[in-house]
Amino acid sequence: MSENDDVPFERLAELNKLIHEPARLSILTALSSCGRADFPFLRRLTGLTKGNLSSHLSRLEEAGLVDVEKRFEDKTPVTSVQLNENGRRTIARYWDELQSLREQADTWEADDADRPS
Repeated sequence: MSENDDVPFERLAELNKLIHEPARLSILTALSSCGRADFPFLRRLTGLTKGNLSSHLSRLEEAGLVDVEKRFEDKTPVTSVQLNENGRRTIARYWDELQSLREQADTWEADDADRPS
């Protein structure tokens, strides 16, 4: 924990930035729900372009959070993505941290010195 533990709003900056990025968060959230998804499904779900989705998946794969499988079916390339065990733990920890921050923010009372004037 950091020195900002008593100010939950400041702890938002400490969230995992790799996951906190909206496109990657939506990819990881989708995969945590469905387990495995193909590239077209993730494109429809996230609204990302092919290049953008591919770039975000590469970042997540490099970080060891997802496994990307590329194969051919009747000469057509098929890409599927799966959240691996490290990814499952990481996204679960992220949601736990966010929930904890939310609960702290709900009960947080600013000292007079912390209040805006």
